[in-house]
Formats: sequence, C-alpha cells, structure tokens
Amino acid sequence: MEVATGHDKGESHPAEVPDDTGSRLLVAAAEVFAEKGYDGAGVAEIARRAGLTTGAIYSRFSGKAELLIEAVRQCTPDEFDSLFTQHQFDGQAQQLLETVGSHLVTRETSPMQAILLEAFVAARRDLELRQLLQNQFEDRRRQLAALIDQGKAGGLVDEDLDTGAIVHFAHAVGLGFLLYEALGVPHPDPELWQRLIVKVVSSIDPAEVPSGASS
Repeated sequence: MEVATGHDKGESHPAEVPDDTGSRLLVAAAEVFAEKGYDGAGVAEIARRAGLTTGAIYSRFSGKAELLIEAVRQCTPDEFDSLFTQHQFDGQAQQLLETVGSHLVTRETSPMQAILLEAFVAARRDLELRQLLQNQFEDRRRQLAALIDQGKAGGLVDEDLDTGAIVHFAHAVGLGFLLYEALGVPHPDPELWQRLIVKVVSSIDPAEVPSGASS
C-alpha cells in the first residue's frame, strides 16, 4: 500500500515496483504532503526536493491527487497487507482480525501515518482524490470480505452476521486509531486491549452465539 504509467480520469494505475525516479518522487511527495498538507504541497516543490523536474511527475502520475494516493500506498506501513501476503490466515478471518486488532496498540507510530490522515481530510474537498482513495479502500474491503465469507462457508463465522457490517466495523476501529494517534491520545494497556479484541472477535463465532440470539 506502485507507479502509474497511464492516466484515465479518476483511476489509479499501480505497478508492483516503482523505478528509481518514481521512488524518489514518492519519498519527496510523502515528506512534502506530511509537512505542508495536500493543499499546501506544490508539484514544483515535490520535484525540486526529489532533484527532478515536474515533467518527471507528469510522465508517471496524472497529477497531485494520484501522487498522494501512491505515496500513501508506498510509504504508509500496512501490516494488514503483509498478513495477506504471508497467507498465514487463509480462511481464518477470526485469527486475522485478532492479530491486526491487537497490533493497533503495539505498532510503532510513524510520521508517514500523517499522510493517510491528510489524504482523508483533503478528500472531503477534492473529488478526484476521494475517488482514488475510495478505490484503494474498496480493494481492502473485498479482501477482508472474501476472507469472512470463507469463514462463513467453513462454519467459523456466524452466517447471520452481515459480511459488509463486519468489514465496516473492522476498518472503523483501525481508522479510529489513526485519529487517536494524530491527537496523541495514549493507547490502552496492550494486555487489556488484547483481552477485549479476543472477546469481540469471538462473538462472530457461531459456537459463541447463544441459541435464539438472532431471532
């Protein structure tokens, strides 16, 4: 959470590994967006900081919105993507949710998280940026939804619970932590948080649902 080579309106074009010029641009963009915000960041400043020209940006990105989204994709740590890549939780939505949920209070705070927060704020005013950000999150939603549906098929997740609602809840918790971190709100004790996460996640197990509870 890839450098674009084509530029259809409102659509991102990620590639797996950025070239050296693309990497330099994304690092510079991350720094400028984090320091000055989306509105205050200029394409010329990003190019200057990368030691390149603005032409290098427009040959790879459709504009500032796509550059911000790709900076988020490349520079924001994402343990959720990492877990999917490792294939450790195939068909085991509960274990994935427990692991990611517990990690929220123990992960290292990164200045790059400010970029993602800036993207959300700017998306309220920039329709192109909003669409690009929605596309990126929709990919995440589909991944997690597929895992939850596998759990339902295997009898590990209560079929009476709506998949979309579970996904929405999981992302709401994660994004809520992003806001807390921006305000410097202290995290709860990791052990106490872990106990809560285990309790919440276990509630999606049909074996844990009392008989007649959904009627």
